[in-house]
Amino acid sequence: MTATQPRGLRRRAALLTAAVELLTEGGFAAVTHRAVAQRAELPLAATTYYFTSRDHLLAEAFAQLVDSELAATRGWVAAHGLEHILDEVAGADRMRQLALWELYVHAGRDPALQQIARRWTDGCVAIVADALGRPADDPAVRLVYTAVSALWLEHVVEQRPAADARALLTLALRGATPSP
Repeated sequence: MTATQPRGLRRRAALLTAAVELLTEGGFAAVTHRAVAQRAELPLAATTYYFTSRDHLLAEAFAQLVDSELAATRGWVAAHGLEHILDEVAGADRMRQLALWELYVHAGRDPALQQIARRWTDGCVAIVADALGRPADDPAVRLVYTAVSALWLEHVVEQRPAADARALLTLALRGATPSP
């Protein structure tokens, strides 16, 4: 069901916010209709009214995470440059990042999430392309995106030192930047 009235829009937004919070705190398994309704302080029936299934709720929460992550990353890169993107990652909410990556990996088993995962990947590639001043289909763009995402995932999961990641990103950027 889609909400069109102001009250319905507020309730649906509250449920999505609650789902994102639960994803952030406890991961994929923490998101149940009951937990989301309790967190949003709404009746349990509200979750099934606005979301046809748990999978639908997870997909919408993942989409919200992706959209906010892409907006934050675009803003960070515009303000600080691509070479400092790992500083943004290092300063980000680790639990929120874990939730995002958990859903990304889960998308490999869930076709409903695959489109959202691809939107995140394509959005990140576009950010890298804009920062490098190259088209998104340029292999150098894909190389830098791959380096950034692998280093990002390493940092989030393994909590590796940011200095090591910065050195590797510098190498990737050097390889992607044409010589004068």
